[in-house]
Amino acid sequence: MAENPVILILNGPNLNMLGQREPEIYGSQTLADIEAACIDQGKKLGLAVDFRQSNLEGELVTWVQENSNQVAGLIINSAAYTHTSVAILDSLLNFSPPVIEVHLSNIFKRETFRHHSYISGAADGVICGLGAKGYLLALDALADMID
Repeated sequence: MAENPVILILNGPNLNMLGQREPEIYGSQTLADIEAACIDQGKKLGLAVDFRQSNLEGELVTWVQENSNQVAGLIINSAAYTHTSVAILDSLLNFSPPVIEVHLSNIFKRETFRHHSYISGAADGVICGLGAKGYLLALDALADMID
């Protein structure tokens, strides 16, 4: 592991479109803005941040598998895969460090199909509805969990 504990932050499909896609739901910040804020917060907490995004379910699964023994914690916003991906759930069930699930919007105030999360079954904590600040709160929580 690196000098500072590494936190892997994974982002799922369409999150690369933040700032353009439905800003009334997801806010006006871009994913690059969120990444910069996470890196800054990580530095304050003595953590290194590895921030990634993919529209491909299998790539997210591979990243989880490859990093189970390489990082101190995981923050995951699996976006639409939250509601559909048993594959991501299965990879997370075999992931040793703590996991925090994050959603920009409150999934429970949205369409009924968004109320179920496969990811929550493997997460140590869930943060939703607080916009980009949810990522920073997840970093704070992981810093406490791995301290």
